[in-house]
Amino acid sequence: MQKTLIVVVGPTGIGKTKTSIKIANHFNTEIISADSRQIFRELKIGTATPNAEELAAATHHNIGSHSIHDYYSAWEFEQDALKLSEELFEKHDQLVLTGGSMMYIDAICKGIDELPTIDQELRDNLKEQYENEGIESIRRQLKQLDPIFYDQVDLMNHKRVIHAVEICLMTGEPYSKLRTNAIKQRPFKMVKVGLNMDREVVYDRINQRVDIMVKDGLIEEAKKFYPNKNLNSLNTVGYKELFAYFDGEYNLEKGIELIKRNSRRYAKKQLTWFKRDSDISWFHPQDLDKMIHLIEQKI
Repeated sequence: MQKTLIVVVGPTGIGKTKTSIKIANHFNTEIISADSRQIFRELKIGTATPNAEELAAATHHNIGSHSIHDYYSAWEFEQDALKLSEELFEKHDQLVLTGGSMMYIDAICKGIDELPTIDQELRDNLKEQYENEGIESIRRQLKQLDPIFYDQVDLMNHKRVIHAVEICLMTGEPYSKLRTNAIKQRPFKMVKVGLNMDREVVYDRINQRVDIMVKDGLIEEAKKFYPNKNLNSLNTVGYKELFAYFDGEYNLEKGIELIKRNSRRYAKKQLTWFKRDSDISWFHPQDLDKMIHLIEQKI
């Protein structure tokens, strides 16, 4: 039997963890997490890391595997997850890959270009340039270094623009020259399942989830890591809004509302990304039997 990777995707708060556990249990297999924030062992509440009961219900991998102080890229995740899947496929015919991090999912399913680790001094210098001169200064630099990528990138996305300049300066080559975007062949079959429901229901679930996080101690957790607020691992929804609250930019009520708003925006971005993939079959999270039937057919 050909080995099969069952990929479960969907927007934040849709129920990927519970669904993945049920699918893993049905096929008597294990779960590889593709969540770029749940890998950090220090972060629990704001990343919606599976709780003890969920972790006990099925064997999970890549949960709490790294520290917030570690540099970890999608390319490194690709290498680690491929090696792990090779080991796990020795005892299972199916594995479950689940998460909402679009780049991590693509890293396994399609492959990602190997790019260099950025020197911290270079990163700090560009960050200082951005803070002092604004994004327009970085844009002009990118246009000079790589006019091709300049015409392709979302110029409003300052992270993408800054990262492209980092790569150009680090390698001495245009970023566009290093990006092949070639889809890599994998030694296993893939069956992709997407979870979705009415948008207003998704948004309501997200709002409720944030309220639960706050009740469970999100503010205290964010306060604990406030001294590390400049780490890339903490530049994420749920923490950065509270860091700004701690800085006195607005009150707590506003901070919580911004977490909800930015989480909703992220969910919309996830759905837009995943719906480009015609190989994904979409289901309501409660349609488990239909999902299982489709997966078994495709296997």
